[in-house]
Amino acid sequence: MAEDIKAVLFDLDGTLTDTEKFYQVAWPEALAHFGYEMTPEKPLELRSLGRPFALEKFAEWYGADFDYWAVREYRKELTEKYILENGIPLKPGAIEILKWLRDNQIFTALVTANPKDRAERYLKKIGLFEYFDAIVCADMVERGKPAPDIYAYACKSLNLAPNNTVAVEDSPNGCRSAYGAGCNVVMIPDLTEPDEELSAILFRRLDCLLDIKTLFEC
Repeated sequence: MAEDIKAVLFDLDGTLTDTEKFYQVAWPEALAHFGYEMTPEKPLELRSLGRPFALEKFAEWYGADFDYWAVREYRKELTEKYILENGIPLKPGAIEILKWLRDNQIFTALVTANPKDRAERYLKKIGLFEYFDAIVCADMVERGKPAPDIYAYACKSLNLAPNNTVAVEDSPNGCRSAYGAGCNVVMIPDLTEPDEELSAILFRRLDCLLDIKTLFEC
């Protein structure tokens, strides 16, 4: 397998940065601000969930008249506040593995549910921007994760064969997106472990980012 891997594609929130926890707090707080209640398991379903799936999910939960965009905008304000107060914490080994991939001349891209301006701003803030050969974001495709669009677009635009890539994700929605595009999916769990159904589509489940090195061992 090692000689077949030509590129590593990384998710951002929950994979390289320990920021998923902010969203898990911000969503319920935003909902409460507008008079809605959100049970603890619902924010977990929203990890890396892109358009139009997020709108559909909230309509399913709260009805067709739910003002998703107003709540989302307030959630974004809360998330920015948490980041301002706490910074953007990195996952253990994030800089080390990106440096190792660069030193070994392995193509590295970010494939994130964040819009491009936010992704680049965050990466520059935490010193990771220089390690990426390309950045692919949700606002470049029609459908976000778990649809395969963003990974399919990344592979096509970067001239990569999906079966020659490893997609590193922390969430079920991200894993399903990468698998649907034909990438080899590596999950490094953040808030939840993969269930039996998700485990069946994974190429590998790893404990931490530095374990990615093992994929290149003969």
